[in-house]
Amino acid sequence: KTNLSAADKQTKRMRGIIDSMTPKERAKPELLKATRKRRIAAGAGVEVQEVNRLLAQFEQMQTMMKQFKGGKMARTMASMAAKGAAKGIGGLFKK
Repeated sequence: KTNLSAADKQTKRMRGIIDSMTPKERAKPELLKATRKRRIAAGAGVEVQEVNRLLAQFEQMQTMMKQFKGGKMARTMASMAAKGAAKGIGGLFKK
């Protein structure tokens, strides 16, 4: 037996949830209402809260990627660097 790290276990749970979705559900997560979430959770062997957590993480990442795409994140980081706010993270951004 191998002892899986917490990250490995979390990754397996996430994979199980995603594998329990239909291709349409993966393409359009907004289709996931309560009954579908229950089916996915049962198929993955997790609680519905785990499915909701994964969907929330997906939405956060989707928002972040849109910000990167629009250049909004780069402008925000450049602005922080100009104001010296980045000094707290080891001065990665030099003026």
